[in-house]
Amino acid sequence: MSSIIKIPENLLYEIWQKQSYKAPLTTESGDDIAILDVGTRNEDFAGPDFKNARIRIGNLTFVGDIEIDCNYSDWKAHGHNIDNKYNSVILHASLLNKNHQAYVYTRNGRKVPSICLSDFVEKQILDNLLKKINEENKDGSERLKCSVYTATITNDVKEKFISKLGIERFHKKCNKIFDRLKELQFLSELNIKEPVVTYELTSQFHERKFQHKDFAKKEVWQQLFYELLFEALGYSKNKVQMVELAKAANINFLKKIETDGVLVDKYEALLFYISGLIKSTSKITTNEAKEYIERIMLNWNAIKPFYDGKYMEGSTWHFFRLRPQNFPTIRIAGGARLLKEIIHGNLINVIAKKIIEINNLKVLINSLRSLFVIKSDGFWKSHYVLDQSSNGEVKYFVGATRSDEIVVNVILPFFAVYFEIFGNQQVTKKILKIYSIYQQRSDNQIIVDVANSLQMNEQSHRTILAQGMIDLFRNYCSKNKCLECEIGKIVFN
Repeated sequence: MSSIIKIPENLLYEIWQKQSYKAPLTTESGDDIAILDVGTRNEDFAGPDFKNARIRIGNLTFVGDIEIDCNYSDWKAHGHNIDNKYNSVILHASLLNKNHQAYVYTRNGRKVPSICLSDFVEKQILDNLLKKINEENKDGSERLKCSVYTATITNDVKEKFISKLGIERFHKKCNKIFDRLKELQFLSELNIKEPVVTYELTSQFHERKFQHKDFAKKEVWQQLFYELLFEALGYSKNKVQMVELAKAANINFLKKIETDGVLVDKYEALLFYISGLIKSTSKITTNEAKEYIERIMLNWNAIKPFYDGKYMEGSTWHFFRLRPQNFPTIRIAGGARLLKEIIHGNLINVIAKKIIEINNLKVLINSLRSLFVIKSDGFWKSHYVLDQSSNGEVKYFVGATRSDEIVVNVILPFFAVYFEIFGNQQVTKKILKIYSIYQQRSDNQIIVDVANSLQMNEQSHRTILAQGMIDLFRNYCSKNKCLECEIGKIVFN
């Protein structure tokens, strides 16, 4: 069974599409399942794995989406239970379901049947699929299928194509930011509270032709910036939860809080209480933690009458297999300090002024980086979790590496949209120039492996190329679109 656990999800998708089972599918409660249409593979990296499937459970036919996970517990671990994109799922399938759980639950509370594929698939099929992936990728890395041939391609060809993908990826981020900006503006006009009210954007929104003058409201820009920063602070495992927190404790609510010398303490209090991460003092054993909770409880009790939003479940946050520096507790503490700068330090204008006035791009890059390095202080300087002191001092809530990623993934695309909307084309071009020369300190496993495959290790810290490598792997290699890739066209023809 251990070999089964290692099977990647893309192989499970193959099992789902082939529908080769040793016995008819049934639910845990014994109802027969007939797959009338497996659905269409969702090529986006968000939402259920298969769209528009048709299945019959018992005598009822359902049309909707299918989500496939390695383990039953991944439904919650991946945040599907709190993500509206999964509200249309009609069947959850997992390779493993240790406790034979019969259902998962969507964010809107609907109960969805869950089946365990390993009960129905021949072991030989699983073994063959695992053998196949091991042959394609013996070292377990994200190696490109053409990696043994890339040495025959000139660096100019590779760099030109990867740079093009890097620019395309940047524009995709800008488009996503602009879409959210329009949504926030529309909701502010309708005075709809989010996420307390579940809403569907109307045809009025989709037909609306937004004008630049529509985006003059300061609070809309602050809310957008707040959400993007919190998403970046959430790392890979808690970004959905961090965005949900930013939507719940929104800018309009935060501006109701009285400004005084303990404003950061108040922000910490409301963020931790709304996130569901604060326990009652009865379950805390250390005096230091009890004193901290009692102090922020006083602040929360003063703020609570102004809050009429939702509260999150503490169990939705991920700590497992995260470096302590990336724990949501540390990131929320850092976020509280950034919130003060957004609302009372006029952070958006400060950054805009720097981008306009600093002409030396290297100086500008370092100046932007420094804005998001947050040194630790207070209770969280010596704790990663509430009831246990850290072994050493927590030096930063947001360190240099995370600051780097914030500049690349938030600041540059956000301000490209900002200056584009307000008609400053020259500054927009300046931001693209910054993006093209930016040298990031961090990378991820995809970047490392793709750079190795392309023999471009030395260039992999150039942001435009690093982002292009991610796009190459996700949108070409992993989808077997080799003959749509400029490198693949040369290699395989």
